[in-house]
Amino acid sequence: MSVFRRIDHVEIIPSDLDRSLAFYMDVLGFTLRDRWTVGVPPLRDVLFLELGDTVLEVLEFDDPAPPVVVEGPRVGYRMMALEVDSMDDALAYLAERGIEPTRPPYPSGTGLRAEIVDPDGLAIEVRQWGATPASPE
Repeated sequence: MSVFRRIDHVEIIPSDLDRSLAFYMDVLGFTLRDRWTVGVPPLRDVLFLELGDTVLEVLEFDDPAPPVVVEGPRVGYRMMALEVDSMDDALAYLAERGIEPTRPPYPSGTGLRAEIVDPDGLAIEVRQWGATPASPE
């Protein structure tokens, strides 16, 4: 038996809070669970966004440094993943909102995987478990 229950949340710092909230809430369907003003510079606000039973913590800081761009694999957290029932439906939905995959769907383990990025370029995996790739026609 483990003393740990689950991952409680993943935390991000966006460069533009409103732009990121529009993406995560209006496009990806997260809802606002809680928000409070900290007011201790450089931290302004802390927000918790929910999607199903998962939580994304969004921290608003004064003038955060831009993300570090590193080519190739590196040590550290790489991305979050969103599970979908249908890869085709998810990608069509995203395309209607002007979001194209940065990595198109491909077989991965026992499913399909694609990748998109948020407004700051943070990677997000789109995962359909149990899917098999369409056969070429």
